[in-house]
Amino acid sequence: MLEIQNIRKSFGGTEVLKGVSLKVEKGDVVAILGPSGSGKTTLLRCINFLEQADSGAFLFDGQQFSYDRITKKEIAALRKKTAFVFQNYNLFQNKTALQNVTEGLVIGRRMPKGQAAEIGRRMLDKVGMSERYDYYPSQLSGGQQQRVAIARALAADPEIIYFDEPTSALDPELIGEVLEVMRQLAREGMTMLVVTHEMDFAREVSSQVIFMEDGAVVETGSAREFFENPKEERTRAFLRM
Repeated sequence: MLEIQNIRKSFGGTEVLKGVSLKVEKGDVVAILGPSGSGKTTLLRCINFLEQADSGAFLFDGQQFSYDRITKKEIAALRKKTAFVFQNYNLFQNKTALQNVTEGLVIGRRMPKGQAAEIGRRMLDKVGMSERYDYYPSQLSGGQQQRVAIARALAADPEIIYFDEPTSALDPELIGEVLEVMRQLAREGMTMLVVTHEMDFAREVSSQVIFMEDGAVVETGSAREFFENPKEERTRAFLRM
């Protein structure tokens, strides 16, 4: 359903993505691993057009686009089929959990407030936040805020969700509650592309692992192949860390 071909991105004179390609099938959970500075987050942001890649091709649901020629209208249409979960939640601090989930539906999609609220409550229930509809972000733990962010992503009824290190800003005791929500989504068949440092999650849940370093893909394969029989010495060294 999603394929990226030879994506390149530079900041100033530094090339941070050096011809990266990947493919995601419907129902896949693809984990992107690698050391800090390897280009993982930049790749994810380019895939969702939060950053503009310099070149490469983007295929989604049978349609092909060129990164250097895609229009704003095409980007807007693609974003309606996807959702993005950020490291630091990106919630509106002056809105309740329910309002954070429904804002995009009401403003962005012109959905009636009653219908949006019904969807919002259902999605908050799904992530274990049924008793926190009227809580503001400042009244919630980091794990709870991230679960609101996941509910907001789900409310858009996306075909794929991009997760950018969704547990990196959390205290260790809160990581598990977010990963359990993601495990449940995987069991339900949600297609996910996940930048993560959580090795156990990648091993248990992902159908495919992509290992990046220095802006390039070093190795890719099934989770079992990657963790049990890595082909590249750099991959083996990374897994020993």
